[in-house]
Amino acid sequence: MLDNTPNLQDEAARQFQICNSCRYCEGYCDVFPQLFALPEMTAASATHLANLCHNCRGCYYACQYSPPHEFDLNLPAVLAELRQDTWERHARPQALARVFHSHGVAVAAALIAGFALLFFLMATLRPESGEGFYAYLAHNAMVAIFAPAFLLPLAGLAYSLRSYWREIGGGRITWASLRHMGSSVARMKNLSGGADQGCNFEQGARYSNARRYAHQATLWGFLMCFAATSVATLMHYGLGWEAPYPFWSPPKLLGVPGGILLCLGTGALAWLKLRADPELGAARVWGGEMAFVLLLFTVSATGLALYAATGTGAVPALLAIHLGAVFAFFVLTPYTKMVHGFYRTAALLARR
Repeated sequence: MLDNTPNLQDEAARQFQICNSCRYCEGYCDVFPQLFALPEMTAASATHLANLCHNCRGCYYACQYSPPHEFDLNLPAVLAELRQDTWERHARPQALARVFHSHGVAVAAALIAGFALLFFLMATLRPESGEGFYAYLAHNAMVAIFAPAFLLPLAGLAYSLRSYWREIGGGRITWASLRHMGSSVARMKNLSGGADQGCNFEQGARYSNARRYAHQATLWGFLMCFAATSVATLMHYGLGWEAPYPFWSPPKLLGVPGGILLCLGTGALAWLKLRADPELGAARVWGGEMAFVLLLFTVSATGLALYAATGTGAVPALLAIHLGAVFAFFVLTPYTKMVHGFYRTAALLARR
């Protein structure tokens, strides 16, 4: 399987073989039908299956061969480790991905604090003109700072995703795979336990859709915030309508509910993660995963706080913290768990 992790290779091969013999979990998610349909297990197949997995853990709690059975199956943890290895191998530079996943909270906090201090110092050199946030930091300065911070990590992410697609032999995208991917992403079908009953992520004996709903809130909240920024850009450059915008304008109607959804979704994900067994995931990177969730929460929470503080003396400090969090999020995107959405989408498109 994966040449650089021989112990993980052997363990994954052993567990896949037992699962293929049992086949009890065939209807749980996309992983098992594709595992059972494989003529042979290869490194590319293992990588593909790992990125299809949502770590719902239903298969572990239903498995008759999980501990204390002598077979000692823990497929969610093996797939999580394979998935983590995939992200780290394809990231450039790889070392930065490893550092974040090992020390995510410290790295994210340091970057937010450093960038926030930089933006606060810049805000002391207030532009001669400008309204709203642009009274503290000129629009052109924001564009000059954030355009590279967004585009360069995006290019790095595209490179790693291309490398991953080649590894799994993605091939030609079909209309059927597009429909399947759209349905799976929109409904979070693979977090439904196979029968819309939910998964066992936080507690083995309890089925719940809590994680599914938290993921949906996070996804749609993030997309609404991104849409708000995109619409504001079009309004600024295409219509000459410059910020600040009133509440009933499209950027606010998208951004405020999106920020609330993002706060609720990431807050719920952090709470569920605290309740769940870390040994059923990639335990070594638990801190990095939690750091990513908290980073997204910080971005949304500071954005809402900044909007609420409009016109008050708290704006300069809140603006610096919010911009620092957004900048840190952009810079770290190729190295955080943000990549899982892109890799999982690619895995769904490449379904065999």
